[in-house]
Amino acid sequence: MRLARRDLLVGVGALAAFGVLPKGSHAAEVRVSHGLSSFGDLKYAADFRSFDYVNPEAPRGGSFSAQIVQTFGNQAFDTFDTLNAYVFRGNGAAGMNLAFDTLMVRALDEPDALYGLVARAVEISPDGLTYRFFLRPQAHFHDGTRLTAKDAAFSLSILKEKGHPTISQVIRDMVEASAENDETLVVRFAAGRSRDLPLVVAQLPIFSAAYFNTRDFEEPTLTAPLGSGPYRVGRMEIGRFIEHERVPNYWAADLPVTLGQNNFDRIRYEYFRDRQVAFEAFKGGAFTYRQEYTSRIWANGYDFPAVREGRVKRDTLPDLSPPNIQAWYFNTRREAFRDPRIREAIGLCFDFPWTNRSAMFGAYTRTSSYFEKTDQMASGPPSAEELALLEPLREKLPASFVKDVFGEPFTLPTADGTGQDRTLLARAVALLKEAGCTREGGTIRLPGGKPLEFEFLDNDSLWEPITQPFIKNLGLIGIKASQRIVDASQYQARIRDFDFDVASRAMGADPTPGPEIREAFGARSAGIPGSNNLAGIGEPAIDALLDRIAGAASRAELTIACRALDRVLRAGRYWIPMWYSPNYKLAVWDVFGHPDTPPKYALGTPGLWWFDADKAKRIGRN
Repeated sequence: MRLARRDLLVGVGALAAFGVLPKGSHAAEVRVSHGLSSFGDLKYAADFRSFDYVNPEAPRGGSFSAQIVQTFGNQAFDTFDTLNAYVFRGNGAAGMNLAFDTLMVRALDEPDALYGLVARAVEISPDGLTYRFFLRPQAHFHDGTRLTAKDAAFSLSILKEKGHPTISQVIRDMVEASAENDETLVVRFAAGRSRDLPLVVAQLPIFSAAYFNTRDFEEPTLTAPLGSGPYRVGRMEIGRFIEHERVPNYWAADLPVTLGQNNFDRIRYEYFRDRQVAFEAFKGGAFTYRQEYTSRIWANGYDFPAVREGRVKRDTLPDLSPPNIQAWYFNTRREAFRDPRIREAIGLCFDFPWTNRSAMFGAYTRTSSYFEKTDQMASGPPSAEELALLEPLREKLPASFVKDVFGEPFTLPTADGTGQDRTLLARAVALLKEAGCTREGGTIRLPGGKPLEFEFLDNDSLWEPITQPFIKNLGLIGIKASQRIVDASQYQARIRDFDFDVASRAMGADPTPGPEIREAFGARSAGIPGSNNLAGIGEPAIDALLDRIAGAASRAELTIACRALDRVLRAGRYWIPMWYSPNYKLAVWDVFGHPDTPPKYALGTPGLWWFDADKAKRIGRN
């Protein structure tokens, strides 16, 4: 029988939300636990042997190779020039998170639960502002030196001071981190800090304080940093690949949070500047794992010898996690996009049904919400609970928001699928007129007289079949749009500096939204280069709701606050929502084993997979 998390961390949600528990509360005492979560529900007891979704007997050996398709920090898709992915400067190499341990790690079958890795337990003060993490004495770096609380304190402090904005801005309410002794890390938080800030802190990488004593943390470097994680940097070639080698004597290999994971001897990431070139390389066996994001290739591209002979397998696995928030984002810092009616008019010119059918083989579902496919998604008129949050904000809302916030949430109407929905194009023209735009000689002009023209910024020609018909429709109503395709590094640099008009991006979604969404939608991050606030959102009402989300004391409160935020964000027309797929589409050379079903909140590659020597021998890749 497993104890529920609530039994172990009674009152943590309330502590996080209000700072101090009510007088006389039974939970107003120091609590110690092997795990953390947002609202006090832990699935796994303190003596659990391994996560349910892993194969504890998974063999170790072999290799895993893939193209980089997801980034964090300063990483780019097409190259790297530094092995520090956690700062603003440079383009970080793929897989660098494998080199560093964290205080705690996430359970992939729970929405927000963490369990101890470097930290064996955590103690929480009655006011929820001081956390003591008790470190395992056996933790050590790859050179054999002990990992202590001094290293953890140094790491948290340097990330707050010099880390990438997507980290430093989220942890700004961490007041200090200090070492009480070698095995006790003390982290203090500001009053009113967000509910999940301790969970964020517990998942940050731990660096060696001694290693960086003589090195500039922010300086780009190709010298492999000293880590303590399951892998260390191996061979690499800038612009081509990087390999990570499994540490044979990894100190945490048999802990419950790592058992059955990190099974490959080598993990290799390949870099390509062109997606079609990457696909041809996969067909030729240059790498062994491919998650397919291109519907055209998935539908028509897998008729090559290795597939026909059974050496390459295709698989479709259910994706039960919240989908990425993929959209075209308007840069509202630009004069052309300051009026939401103009933004809505542009969005009306995109015919998703036609695009999905003609360019994407009907493989996708249109996104409409910032919390798509979850119970945090707004629908219908606001409930009484939502109104309790929204009514006090009515005076802070721009007048154009009010109708959609207090009525049905705004959703772009469904086009008729002809590619040129005349009704919607006419509605777009009317909106432009309402916004004070005029049409002269077939050109829409802004109220000040400048032509309404802008550029879609993309990093791959793959977007042309989707963006060009959209541009054609915009031209029909007098908007001059163009598409600029740049390499991935330039794209990343321009996104960091907000040097774009409209750009597409897929942002990860979390089942338990917390302080990280302040960094995506909060006014404070709008002017910080490198932040995820691409649209430049800076509305007081949105900031107030972000605070509600970050401090929600129960999942029910969180859900209501997210629905309210969803209404306001959608009312702002900051984006043109794109689409999502309900499944993972995988193509692999048949050399792997993996759990039958991925955990609910992640696919789990490469961490949960393993090399199957018998399969590899059968297809000649041993």
